[in-house]
Amino acid sequence: MADEIPGVDLDALRPFFDEHVGGNGSLRAEVISGGRSNLTYTIERGGDTWVLRRPPLGHVLPTAHDMRREYRVLAALAPTDVPVPRVVAFCDDDDVIGAHFYVMEHVHGVILRDAAATATLSDDEARACSEALVDVLTRLHAVDYEKVGLSDFGHPDGYVQRQVRRWGEQWEHSKTRDLPAVDELARRLRAALPESGTPTIVHGDYRLDNTMLAPNDPGTIVAVLDWEMATLGDPLADVGLFLLYWGQADERVIATGQAVGTQPGFLSAEEVMERYAAKSGRNVDELDYYVALAAYKLAIIVEGINARFQMGKTVGEGFDAMGAMVEGIVDAALDRASRSNIPALRGA
Repeated sequence: MADEIPGVDLDALRPFFDEHVGGNGSLRAEVISGGRSNLTYTIERGGDTWVLRRPPLGHVLPTAHDMRREYRVLAALAPTDVPVPRVVAFCDDDDVIGAHFYVMEHVHGVILRDAAATATLSDDEARACSEALVDVLTRLHAVDYEKVGLSDFGHPDGYVQRQVRRWGEQWEHSKTRDLPAVDELARRLRAALPESGTPTIVHGDYRLDNTMLAPNDPGTIVAVLDWEMATLGDPLADVGLFLLYWGQADERVIATGQAVGTQPGFLSAEEVMERYAAKSGRNVDELDYYVALAAYKLAIIVEGINARFQMGKTVGEGFDAMGAMVEGIVDAALDRASRSNIPALRGA
């Protein structure tokens, strides 16, 4: 592990660990690969390891990268049947490492980040993994957010309409160029607003590589990760994003290396929808809308990452392709929307 690493001042962090986390001796840090937004590090001390999460180094959008929200939702979900890491401490003193951050346990497991990793699964393991992903998502959406203390975690009324508006505002903050296709997708989303069902906790970025599997059992999820976009809202927003990653090759650089739903053993996108509908009891007839909304959000997130990359404010590799990826995501979304059974989403 490196002794000096961007975003974590180990000398300044040591007193915080002494008081709130534990362990003895010096600290060592390493960036965990895979994240494109908030920064995640392993922190080692005296043979013990924790995970630290903090915002990116620059170009932080208003209301984004709220570490307190991540910490709060993880703490609330700890007693439920949704697998999450145990949080240890939260710091709201920017003088420590320059930003708010939190520390959580280091969970041992496997993250399938690319096609080579998913290809190691047998057909039976791939199916079990698929089913576990859908089942954990339905368990999350079944959590009574009031009972776990999250009644004020969001404003679910009008959630979808606000999502379209707020992500449009974030596009204006993030964009490095004008893209008329983004404006057209936003227009169709405003015209085709669905009527949301009963609100739930929404993860906001639920996908295969934001989950950790048991080391010897791909059919068991030991942790759901990256809760930075969690809120209260329409659960189908989670399903739409999951399906966007699951079955669309244009998003493969951001997700898991290729379209997961086309690989042997994994559930197809149709089977995912059927299993979610059966397990949750929810109507999924308008999922085209939620997939389009997911693509809109993803494109804007990627453009924000591209903006940070252009300013030299990213840590790690693989950021140089993000600008071109934005256009591909939006073009694919418009193509799918134009074939939808929802007239307003087709642009009619």
